[in-house]
Amino acid sequence: MARIVIGLSGGVDSSVAAYLLKEQGHDVVGLFMINWHDTEGTLSGACPWEEDRLIAEMVARKLDIGFYVVDLSEQYRQRVVDYMFSEYEKGRTPNPDVLCNREIKFDVFVEEAKRLGAEYVATGHYCRKESFTDEQGIVRHRLLAGSDPNKDQSYFLCQLSQEQLSMALFPIGNLLKPEVRDIATKLHLATATRKDSQGICFVGKVDLPVFLQQKLKAKKGRIIEIPASWEGYAQYNELDNEVSRNIAEGKTPSVEQLSALATPFAYTPADGKKVGEHGGAHFYTIGQRKGLAVGGTPEPLFIIGTDVVRNIVYVGQGKNHPGLYRRALSMAGEEIHWIRPDLAVESGESERYSVRIRYRQPLQEATLYRTEEAGYIYFDEQQRGVTAGQFAAWYSEEELIGSGTIDG
Repeated sequence: MARIVIGLSGGVDSSVAAYLLKEQGHDVVGLFMINWHDTEGTLSGACPWEEDRLIAEMVARKLDIGFYVVDLSEQYRQRVVDYMFSEYEKGRTPNPDVLCNREIKFDVFVEEAKRLGAEYVATGHYCRKESFTDEQGIVRHRLLAGSDPNKDQSYFLCQLSQEQLSMALFPIGNLLKPEVRDIATKLHLATATRKDSQGICFVGKVDLPVFLQQKLKAKKGRIIEIPASWEGYAQYNELDNEVSRNIAEGKTPSVEQLSALATPFAYTPADGKKVGEHGGAHFYTIGQRKGLAVGGTPEPLFIIGTDVVRNIVYVGQGKNHPGLYRRALSMAGEEIHWIRPDLAVESGESERYSVRIRYRQPLQEATLYRTEEAGYIYFDEQQRGVTAGQFAAWYSEEELIGSGTIDG
């Protein structure tokens, strides 16, 4: 049997994963990561790492496995948090959990695990892995959605490589969350009734503007409301309808058409009216409703655009405001990542996939078009809240094939 180092977080999922591996006869070692020390911007009750470490150690003792602690906070700050600040400063909305998995859990952490003699590294993610040898004799690893449709976490692993997957194990990927809870309860584990962690990976729940103000200054600016009757929406829908008709007739959209449909709406202050002030456009994201402190409108206001250069936030009334919806998105060529490089779509080609642009979003049917410089995802239906900086992940049935950072 193998020596397996598991990231023991102090949560129920990794605890049960460790138990299952030991039951299979493996030599299991728990390794707890300290990735964040600061408390500025964090909300009370956000599970500080000291408590998590204590709980994780109790679980290791209960399971009679080795337990070690490693401080990766400097690497986490450099690779994840600094990236977050940089992206928000540019007016983009990053996904730190995806970056944390790619840069920390399956990179720096793996190197630490190897020092403990690890042959494999395990986590408590709800996803599955299958491996096979292809006709060329190359071992390929498939990243599959978790069996629990309500907890599938494959999206968070959408930036992993074949090399990273080769050492990865996901012991609870074929279980449902209630089954995991039941196992922990029967074992009397200290994590059996602990709530799932929320917020930014390893930081916890935060007041985002306060957290970001560690590096990004607050700056007053205008909130401009754009009416649903703005002429740009009619022009966009006219092009969208034309492209849809062409696709139905078997014609491939041009790069110019795809680019136009994937480009965020370009508002100016003259397109609407001022309805309030904000504390910095870089603190807000597309689709956001809370935090505007503007009332008196018939329907709630949602953010439909931000301009960090002129420090303007654009809003629209109602969850169905046309400014919240787009048919396509774009990704820079260098930002497209293939978990299965052997299935990569090359320039000039296209492929049908099921796509999600955020965690827990139901999969959406779409076509991925590739050019030399970019990738475009054209959805069968318009999508709400396409946000630059987030990740689009595409699946073939239950297998996650690739992902890309949304550029527009």
